[in-house]
Amino acid sequence: MRTVISVLSPLTLLILWELIARTDLIDVRLLSSPTLILQSLFPLLWSGELVYNTAVSVQRVIWGFLAGAVPGVLLGMGMGLSPLLRSAIEPMIAATYPIPKLAIMPLILLIFGLGETSKIFTIAIGVFYLVVINTMAGVLNIDKIYLDVARNFGASRKDFYLTVALPGALPMIFAGLKLGMGMALILIVAAELSAAKAGVGWMIWRAYDMFDIEQMFVALITLSVLGYIFSLLLDWLERLVLPWKQTN
Repeated sequence: MRTVISVLSPLTLLILWELIARTDLIDVRLLSSPTLILQSLFPLLWSGELVYNTAVSVQRVIWGFLAGAVPGVLLGMGMGLSPLLRSAIEPMIAATYPIPKLAIMPLILLIFGLGETSKIFTIAIGVFYLVVINTMAGVLNIDKIYLDVARNFGASRKDFYLTVALPGALPMIFAGLKLGMGMALILIVAAELSAAKAGVGWMIWRAYDMFDIEQMFVALITLSVLGYIFSLLLDWLERLVLPWKQTN
């Protein structure tokens, strides 16, 4: 039943969109229609342009996601376990997190140039904050008795990380990873605005410049599909790592 509802809800929205477009309740020159978008989709697929640009963006998203998530998990666990480290780092995270990542794009470009590194770093910095905050919260929410037991049995720092902090914080870590992946897909559009020659974000900006509304919607839908696929992959990984966690 849930699967049927999941399929019918977007289909219903598309049908309503098409009906509204056909009855001229919206300006198709600005909002287009599903049939016009579909007509634009097939040439982009057959030419290989959409597949190529999607592959380029996926590569950037994956590298940026890993570059932000890995240090985010490590630092978040360290901050959760060490009050001194938390006192030193948390104020800086709290002060810099609200800064819009687009606002520091010029600085990123000045430091890393116009190549792939600047695009990957833009994604990584957005992912990092979400992962480190959620990881730290996950560690801090671990019942203190588990930490006391590990300490009483002479657990080393490595044991604290691998057998206490990491397993206990995994649910919150995955919450941060899912939020981070969403942020990565948002930032890829901004990252590909500057000096990019390929990518789904680049397709959106090019379509905007050419007033090609259908191609812009194709790129936007591609991003939404990528978001859904990445979400499914993270859900699968979470079930693999946390088999005891039941999802309703």
